[in-house]
Amino acid sequence: MKIVILDGYTENPGDLSWEGMAQLGELAVYDRTPAAEIVSRIGDAEAVITNKTPISEDTMNQCPNIKYIGVLATGYNVIDVEAAKKRGIIISNIPTYGTTAVAQMTMAMLLEVCHHVGAHSDAVKAGEWTNNQDWCFWNYPLIELAGKTFGVIGFGRIGQASAKLAKAFGMKILAYDEYPNSTGEEIGEYVSLDRLLAESDVISLHCPLFPSTQGIINKDTISKMKDGAVLINTSRGPLVVEEDLANALNTGKLSYATLDVVSTEPIKADNPLLKCGNCILTPHIAWAPKESRQRLMDIAVENLKQFIDGNPQNVV
Repeated sequence: MKIVILDGYTENPGDLSWEGMAQLGELAVYDRTPAAEIVSRIGDAEAVITNKTPISEDTMNQCPNIKYIGVLATGYNVIDVEAAKKRGIIISNIPTYGTTAVAQMTMAMLLEVCHHVGAHSDAVKAGEWTNNQDWCFWNYPLIELAGKTFGVIGFGRIGQASAKLAKAFGMKILAYDEYPNSTGEEIGEYVSLDRLLAESDVISLHCPLFPSTQGIINKDTISKMKDGAVLINTSRGPLVVEEDLANALNTGKLSYATLDVVSTEPIKADNPLLKCGNCILTPHIAWAPKESRQRLMDIAVENLKQFIDGNPQNVV
């Protein structure tokens, strides 16, 4: 079997191994694939592995040997799923590799808002403590989380894992999800979206990107939030209408936003959030600890192996 990996660099910039994939067939690995070279690089390959490189119906038409598409991620919106189904092409994704890592990043972002550890360290190194007349100082309000309310929109695996960590800090948990379950009920209280928006001190997004969730954070939903609330997004950028969020940050309606994802990635230079001083932006790294990427690699290999053996798993 010929196997092509179209954009392997972010999954494996050199600290992991593709050996497991190479044992399953004739392997070609590309760090990145420009749009104009997608068809030529796939060629007559039967298995295509992609992360963010799109696989369109036109590509499938020009590469009729494709039998399997593996996604090096949970989301699969870069693939024309209906076109693949019509052709009998199996698509497998990686649904569970990053739960711990993303939940950890969610807390890291929240704790940065509470304590501004990096900024205070920079201030000390700049001499502000040495030259201070008191034995301590702080440049930002410091926040204690115990007793505050942590609202989670999208209470699946990552949302629940994040809520468990927030609960360990003494926070009350509210959750909004279209499909409540008993596991979630043990962690927090399922409520309506309006109630979550009105009562939460911190709102964390963990829902998938569907037409029903695109732009779920907008001027209307923001208006229902507590004054001074904090928004965290480690899920999908288009869940947020960024112009509306920027306005809420600039007017003080929200005290802070922390986002690991934005609507267009890499972020565009004219993104209004770049000019908001009370907005923390990181370059889509919540998923990326080495341990998490190794799990992703192991599952991707197993997905392809099971397909070859006639027992496809994690099928979209």
